[in-house]
Amino acid sequence: MILAIDVGNTNMRVGLVRGGDVTAARRAPTRGNRSAAHLATTLGALLAEDGVALTDVESIFVASVVPKVTAALQELAAERGIRLVSADHSTIPIAIRVDNPAAVGNDRLVNAYAAGLLHGMPVIVIDLGTATTLDVVAPDGAFLGGAIAPGLGLGLEALSEHTAQLPQVALELPERAIGTDTVSAMLSGAVLGYFGLVKELVRRIRAEMGAAKPKVVLTGGLSALSWAQSIPSVDIIDPLLTLRGLALLGRELAARPKQPRVPE
Repeated sequence: MILAIDVGNTNMRVGLVRGGDVTAARRAPTRGNRSAAHLATTLGALLAEDGVALTDVESIFVASVVPKVTAALQELAAERGIRLVSADHSTIPIAIRVDNPAAVGNDRLVNAYAAGLLHGMPVIVIDLGTATTLDVVAPDGAFLGGAIAPGLGLGLEALSEHTAQLPQVALELPERAIGTDTVSAMLSGAVLGYFGLVKELVRRIRAEMGAAKPKVVLTGGLSALSWAQSIPSVDIIDPLLTLRGLALLGRELAARPKQPRVPE
């Protein structure tokens, strides 16, 4: 059994991989899972919901943007004898045409790899998480770079934490752009404002790509919310894109011919 783990700044998503694709997915907060012992407890509880145990896992494929959790996973895998593969610029089979490939977030590369294979190229991937990222895949499948902005939830949290009178609000789609109270005004600025941000970035990226005409794929934790379908310019919503990319990477590496062992 393969376990796909997407470690984000706020949440970690865990997917069971059977038959080359994700068959079940669970979520847990990233905070509190920065040691091997805590991870073992969390993963054990999540797997138990699907009737399996950590002892059933043969391989873990992980895309992580939190180094402490990455290190804890490495320790856990070593203790349990589980093969661990970190998805990064050296393991993901995709050309990376940026100034410093090693500095690109692993989740962004996995998303680009998965979107190209699953939804066609060229493609723009919008990931709505703690940060909002737009990643661009060329017609030949290469990662070209993209844009990074603060996430929707992060923006609302910043308003609440750094002002004296603005409250914490839940992410919802407001009915009107003209808010008639503080909450509706904040939602208008945050949610509808993000619609404008996404629309303008997609427009500019498409203009820079010329005749390529990329599709737009939406993913990330917030992509599963009902109002995500209202975001302009989006062609496909795939909330599990990162986990599915890790599953594809596992299948790709398994299909490669094994290198002959060199005698010592």
